[in-house]
This record gives sequence, structure tokens and C-alpha cells, in this order.
Amino acid sequence: MEGIFTVKKAASAMNGEVLNCGDCGDSVIKSVSTDTRTIDGGALFFALHGENSDGHRFIKAAAEAGAVCCVADDLSEVPQGTAVIKVENTNRALLDLAGAYRREMKIPVVAVTGSVGKTSTRGMIASVLSQKYKTLATEGNFNNEIGVPHTLFRMNKNHEIAVIEMGMNHFGELSRITAAVRPETAVITNVGEAHIENLGSREGILKAKLEILEGLPHDGTVILCGDNDMLWSVSGKLDFETIYFGMNNPKCDLIAQNIKAYADGSEFTFKYEESEYKVNISIPGVHHIYNALAAIIVGVKYNVPIKDIITGIREFTPDGMRQKAVKMGEYTVIMDCYNANPTSMRSGLEVLSLSNGGRKVACLGDMMELGTISAEAHRGVGEAVNEYGIDVLITVGERAKLIAEGAKKAGMSDGAVYSFDTIEQLSEKLYDILKPNDVMLLKASRSMKLERIAEFMENNK
Repeated sequence: MEGIFTVKKAASAMNGEVLNCGDCGDSVIKSVSTDTRTIDGGALFFALHGENSDGHRFIKAAAEAGAVCCVADDLSEVPQGTAVIKVENTNRALLDLAGAYRREMKIPVVAVTGSVGKTSTRGMIASVLSQKYKTLATEGNFNNEIGVPHTLFRMNKNHEIAVIEMGMNHFGELSRITAAVRPETAVITNVGEAHIENLGSREGILKAKLEILEGLPHDGTVILCGDNDMLWSVSGKLDFETIYFGMNNPKCDLIAQNIKAYADGSEFTFKYEESEYKVNISIPGVHHIYNALAAIIVGVKYNVPIKDIITGIREFTPDGMRQKAVKMGEYTVIMDCYNANPTSMRSGLEVLSLSNGGRKVACLGDMMELGTISAEAHRGVGEAVNEYGIDVLITVGERAKLIAEGAKKAGMSDGAVYSFDTIEQLSEKLYDILKPNDVMLLKASRSMKLERIAEFMENNK
């Protein structure tokens, strides 16, 4: 964080009141922390309200660790004499301060959201822009009302452009986040079923995703997937320059052609200004072509040469637990444990179906937040398991038993399907099921923590 905010200026940005500060009002804030373990001299500590803890209990520790001031909305936990900025709500105040800080940084921002693929799309766009610009990008899963501020505070005078990922699961979240981020370009990858339990319907999800546009200037640009029925339904209805990409919809502005899929990647061609270009993607899965198309449009908008755009796409690799193939002894494990919904499940199965090696084993867990469509969605994934020619299906969790049910109904033999209630139960039988050279996909909603299976394998080679 650039030292451009004093305690008094920060308080003003958050509509807060400085208390017990003495002469610290003119102290420069050098960093922002929500975790006492990260505090150093000059830090502003936010006492946030979490699902399982309240940061107000750590105000004393923050002050002792060297925080120049603390931000609180409940003074009962503030030790006497501790410098504090009193605000109405600390979580909202964090976003308010991040927005004020972002406005001091006069660089363009590309915002990315969507039901599926936003993280990979964000990464591919950042890889493309990095070919020409000093680029700031969201790291990990810092895409919510707490994570986005941390990304914004990482902006400094050396950055020339930023790519910010925005997640949501309730109405109003993207509205608040985009007000802080103020992007000039917004990318929406798709509208699927993720978080439908909270948003009611795909129409509700579309409405929530479109909140990202509230932060755009009048001359902003919106980039949408034209193969997605919900996003195509707003064609010609938005008050912004709107550019569509796709593989199947001939009315899109940018279309992938001559598509070829391989075990370790894919390729396609696209036309731009009467010339045709070939693009290679170094990670498996045809769905990554959508990410590449969005990245091409963003690259062109920000004047990245086409040859550098193609290089940026080729050099992109996913991070974290998203479709990473890892060799574990005699087996290959495709790690895709970050999240899951029906669309991303199919994408994972497609990647598995293209893999080289022995049998193709799908280890799938529960998908969360699907509301009334949950049973149908899980059975549908089971049908897809059979459709993609997967050799063995392993399910973990109560909901995932419906995946097994759907696979059997679609024609998969009973002897190729195994269901377990817990990861612990599966771990006891895993090596009885697997055979040397098997390729196994791990895919489930984040709360299932399916990566523990890979950890078990790593520790029991």
C-alpha cells in the first residue's frame, strides 16, 4: 500500500470518528491488516466480523503488535486508551477505504465475474496484459468483499493496469464491490446454476451478475459469452459497448474456429482485421477456449499486439487446486477441488476423458448451494460421467450418491461405481479401487475439502 492515507484521511473515507488518537491522526498508514499475524509498524487493523470469530477480540493484540490505529464498530472490546476509528460496520468500512484508495490510483481496471471460469479467465487476461503492462491481478480466492480490498491495497504507483476477480453469492455483493473497484471493462464468463439456492433462479443469477456494470463509466466496455443463453438474452439491451465471444453462436463478435482438443491442451483459430491467427492453450479442456477469447478481446482493447496476446495465452497456467495434474506414485491426480457446479463438473469430466494413461477415474463429491435443482443436477452429472466414457466413478457425500444413481441409470455398471459417506471411509478403500497408471479427477464443492484425498495419497505412496 502506498503511504497516501493518514489516519484522519482514512477515517473520513469511511465516515468514521477518530478516538483516543492523540497526535496519531497525521500518522501515515503503511498497510492494512485483518489478521494480527500480519501486522507491522504503521498498519491499520480492521476488526472484522466473521462467521466463526469477531476481530474485535484481537484489538488489544493488534495494538501491541504495532498497529497505528484500529477500526471498530463495537467499542466494548477496545482497551482504554487504544487509538481507534469508530465506524458503523467494519466490513463495509474496509470496502469503503479500499474504494477511496483505488480512486487515488489512476489506472484502468478489468473486472471479471461469472458462475464458472472467472478465476481462469482472470488469470489468462492477466497473462495477456502482462506482456505489455505492469499488471496487478487478484491472487488465490481473494474475490469477495474482504478479499477484493486486499487486492486493491496492493496497487502501487508502478502498476499500469489491474485485473480484479469478483465473486458473489447474494444480491447486492457485486454492487458493493464494483462501487469500490470502479472498472472500465467488465467480463462476465457465463451464468450457470452456482448459488441458485440464494438467488432463486438463473434469471436471479443474471441480475446479480449484472450488478458489476454499476461501477462502469458511461464509456465502459462489457465483454460477454454469447454461447450462454442468459448473457445472450441481454444483447442490445445494455447501455455500454458490448462485445460477445463464443464457439457456437455465429452472431458473436469473436468466434473460435478450427477447434482441436488434446490431452494436454487445445488449439483454435480466430479472425481479426481480415487476418486469421492460431492460438495454442497449454492446459486441457475445450472450455478454456472461452477464457482465451475473453483475453483476446481485452488484449485488443488495451492495444496488446496480437502476437503477444497469443504468447500470453500459451504461457498461462492455472493456480491453486484448479485442474492441475499431479503425479502421485503410480497414479496421476487431476486436482480440481476449489469449487463445483454442474457446468464445471462437466468441464472436469471432459478434461479427464482426454487424459492419457490407464483407466479414467472420477472421484466426485457434493455440489452445494443448488437449492431445489440439487437432486436433478447431481443425477445429471452422473449421466455425464457415462457420456464421457469414464471407467470408474467414486462419490463422496450424501448428495453425491445421486451422481452414482444417475450414472447407473445412464448405463454404467454397478461394479464400476463406488459411494462413500466420508473421505475417511474412501481413504480406507482407495487403493483397493485404484490400479497402476489410473488417472483420477478430484472434483467437489470447496466445503468437501476433497484435496484431503490427494494429501492421503501423498502420505501413503
